[in-house]
Amino acid sequence: MDSFIFSINATVPIFAMMILGNIFKRIGIIDDHFASVANRFVFKVCLPCLVFLDLADTDIRHHFNFKYVGFCFVATLFSIVSIWVLAKLFLKDKHSVGAFVQGSYRSSAAILGVAFIQNIYGTSGMAPLMIIGSVPLYNIFAVIVLTFESGHDSTDSSANIRRAFINILKNPIIIGIFAGLVASYVNLTLPGMVTKSINNLAVMTSPLALLSIGAGFEGRKALAKLKPTFVASFMKLLGWAGIFLPIAVWLGFRDQELIALLIMLASPCTPAAYIMAKNMDGDDILASSIVVATTLLSSVTLTFWIFVLRMMSYIH
Repeated sequence: MDSFIFSINATVPIFAMMILGNIFKRIGIIDDHFASVANRFVFKVCLPCLVFLDLADTDIRHHFNFKYVGFCFVATLFSIVSIWVLAKLFLKDKHSVGAFVQGSYRSSAAILGVAFIQNIYGTSGMAPLMIIGSVPLYNIFAVIVLTFESGHDSTDSSANIRRAFINILKNPIIIGIFAGLVASYVNLTLPGMVTKSINNLAVMTSPLALLSIGAGFEGRKALAKLKPTFVASFMKLLGWAGIFLPIAVWLGFRDQELIALLIMLASPCTPAAYIMAKNMDGDDILASSIVVATTLLSSVTLTFWIFVLRMMSYIH
């Protein structure tokens, strides 16, 4: 019972905020424009501030965990490459390959990872290190997969891939991570008023992001293209976690490390997958269906995974 209560306490507040966002939209307090602006504000301002502060406050020379970041990188890379190969072999509708691959691996790792760990432990903890190992690959391969599976010619593909790497360098989260690593490495001490101002932006990350995700939720879209949606959702919420969490436990990862890995492996597909599919001639209907389905089902599957990890005393 203690493990069940722990898992419920970890997940219910997160999804309650999403439900509130949806309710607020339905009764007219917020709208689609608010959700769009809030998502952009969180992505470009709040989340970079949060990862900057968390890394800047960490003694990176002594606490940077190469083993952990390496595991995140390898698990993410394996997930992407393997599901892409399988999709090329078995998915009949080749136009859907890009959206299917994205939906099968791409997590809401940054926002939900921070939210879950903060909710359980009061700090974002290992989330920045998980982001370092996974988020750059998410973004790079999202563009590469959609480029090669959209029917563009090779010239366009090369140009899009070059733009993808440029966009990674301009990504606000990557910039926040890099700035935080530098600040930690040189032991930078900011004036109190500056730290407080940055922190005021950082603390808005989770509640604002979760409200906007709830406001943008459209359940009816989950009914589209059921078979590929089901397969992608299974891999996203259960498959990768079933493969890599036992390996992570065997390697000795525990507590915040495991929670961050769980979010990387088994959180719902990020709404950015739909935006990218729509703008790169991918299957945007399938992409939206996967986003909605994984968001809805993750309230159950994440609770299940946290319950299992707690029952086996791998998290406290």
